[in-house]
Amino acid sequence: MRHGTTMMTATLLTSLLAIAPMTAGAQSKMDQAKDKAKSTTEEAKTAVSDSWITSKTKIALFADDRVKGTQVSVDTKNGVVHLRGKVDSNAAKTAAGEVAKGIEGVQSVKNDLQVVAPTARKAVDASDKDIAKAVESKVHRDTQLKKVDVRADGGVVTLTGEVPSIGASARASEMARSVPGVKSVKNELAFAK
Repeated sequence: MRHGTTMMTATLLTSLLAIAPMTAGAQSKMDQAKDKAKSTTEEAKTAVSDSWITSKTKIALFADDRVKGTQVSVDTKNGVVHLRGKVDSNAAKTAAGEVAKGIEGVQSVKNDLQVVAPTARKAVDASDKDIAKAVESKVHRDTQLKKVDVRADGGVVTLTGEVPSIGASARASEMARSVPGVKSVKNELAFAK
């Protein structure tokens, strides 16, 4: 009887030792999967924060009357904002850089804006009523911007209402700024919950 118990214990012990490396291998694969998930999550956070920074920068540029926001292209990668396009003066170029640096989350700004004097640009003096109507018409073509209200005062357009995302908010600013006669855009849009 004693010999059978010893044999059974030895067999059980051998089985456990054979399973142990497999368990360690499974644990290692689980750790690798966790690391990959963490890495993917970090990449997604960076992408979201980069697009957030780009949108916030665009909104701020459209709101600043020193910079013509439609002349500035904004891209962000790993917190570095890259400004490209043409502006009217060195002051506008400097102002665009300052605006971008003031956005939360910006690590640095690469300012590749070119200064081009406005030689053949015609000044458009439109009434506030015409400006508001033109902005409203343009903005309401986008289904995500149907709840945007538009006011104009002295060429300054104020956007109020609700939009679904920061990207939609930036689009609304961009559309408004592209309307002739608009000097700057105040974006007071809220995000729908």
